[in-house]
Amino acid sequence: CTAPNFDANRDAEILRKAMKGFGTDEQAIIDVVANRSNDQRQKIKAAFKTMYGKDLIKDLKSELSGNVEELILALFMPSTYYDAWSLRHAMKGVGTQERVLIEILCTRTNQEIRDIVNCYKSEFGRDIEQDIRADTSGHFERLLISMCQGNRDENQNVDYQKAQEDAQRLYQAGEGRLGTDESCFNMVLASRSFPQLKATVEAYSRIANRDLLSSIDREFSGNVERGLKAILQCALNRPAFFAERLYYSMKGAGTDDSTLIRIIVTRSEIDLVQIKQVFSQMYQKTLASMISSDTSGDYRRLLLAIVGQ
Repeated sequence: CTAPNFDANRDAEILRKAMKGFGTDEQAIIDVVANRSNDQRQKIKAAFKTMYGKDLIKDLKSELSGNVEELILALFMPSTYYDAWSLRHAMKGVGTQERVLIEILCTRTNQEIRDIVNCYKSEFGRDIEQDIRADTSGHFERLLISMCQGNRDENQNVDYQKAQEDAQRLYQAGEGRLGTDESCFNMVLASRSFPQLKATVEAYSRIANRDLLSSIDREFSGNVERGLKAILQCALNRPAFFAERLYYSMKGAGTDDSTLIRIIVTRSEIDLVQIKQVFSQMYQKTLASMISSDTSGDYRRLLLAIVGQ
């Protein structure tokens, strides 16, 4: 949230005091970080360097550790950079975190995608398409390369005739034949606008007597299935897609903290309010209560300060 009478210098001073001398005053850091917008946090970083000739991020890194460190560093990253950074880390080193690639590339708007691609190049000196090609393969690779174009149709008016034709096409590319014509699914799901896809899903149910999501279940498997479903879930109800990801990051033994942190931070100024509403409807408990029983200490305090009750 945006602090009304915001003073970057005062905040920088509070952070400096919180980290100076013996021990760290985590509560003071949390109070500043949780109640500022991303834009305000960038100004605090700049003020800190101007006032003390030190890098705020380096100082925070040396004072904090574990989940609370990951969360605070994420909050201080400009949002485009955080997405680019998350993608880079999902492909760096051994193994690839395909779910992170899906969560970001299949859900962002055209402008967000283009900004991420440019940032990836300028910050890491790498071409994201080349990294995707090196780290993924087959139909999943093609879907992600399509996503990287940031070229989805943006006309918000729905063409119901076209929705009908696309639904027919998808039926004939999957349920209506032996085998699957994957490229047809890629073409429709990568290029149509989200409202258009929503209409296509509705037309498909009438033609196939089956839900398009369940047809994708039957026709595809693995990462490409997850990617295609993520696109459709975003077309139908984007907050519900993130609510589900949050739920599964905490359900069962252990917590997938990186996913929890990434979604809370990336959506906090976009649709977290709607995600919270939909989460309560889907799971009969609040997001805050689930976070509360799944985390502890300063980490829990900061997450709850961002999420609100």
